Amino acid sequence: MTPDDSNSTDASERDYEELLVLPAELRHELKEPMGPIETDADRLLETVDGPLITVGDVVTYHLLAAGRVPDVAFVDERTKRDAVDEKIRETVATEPTHEVINPPAELSGDVIRALREGLASDEPATVLVDGEEDLVAVPAIAAAPEGASVVYGQPDEGMVHVTVTAEHRAEMRVLLERFDGDIERFWELLGTRS
Repeated sequence: MTPDDSNSTDASERDYEELLVLPAELRHELKEPMGPIETDADRLLETVDGPLITVGDVVTYHLLAAGRVPDVAFVDERTKRDAVDEKIRETVATEPTHEVINPPAELSGDVIRALREGLASDEPATVLVDGEEDLVAVPAIAAAPEGASVVYGQPDEGMVHVTVTAEHRAEMRVLLERFDGDIERFWELLGTRS
């Protein structure tokens, strides 16, 4: 299912909806990991009990290689602003269930619809992002059910694993309220209220 509830629709065929933009003064707050860092995918998966949301090509690749298909995976065919190698790209991005537009330092309507639908689906979803997927960890933590795992990459360190709690969700909601843009529309599309 695609974000507009029709069959496969290319991201470039839809109107881009800017929702939230990360203000410069918040960038430093997002540099710190939101959970423990793990370098071993098998060891990380031992602590996953519930839905798994991954943000990033390399993280998604390592968890797939360890035998766990994420319930929702966000990939953009890039790592640290460079293209991922062919093996990673072929593993994580060959058959996306959603293709969305999400510019760097933004959260678009496209990516939020894909997150919501991925979380609601009984089938695994892979979201191929035209732009950048880095910030998706924040609304993923805000929207994921308690006990879900959100895993994203910390450059040159490893995989950050957040086991979602009510406290995590509340912290992310407060953070999201500080973004610039249409916060009411954002909560409406995410399907939750602040």
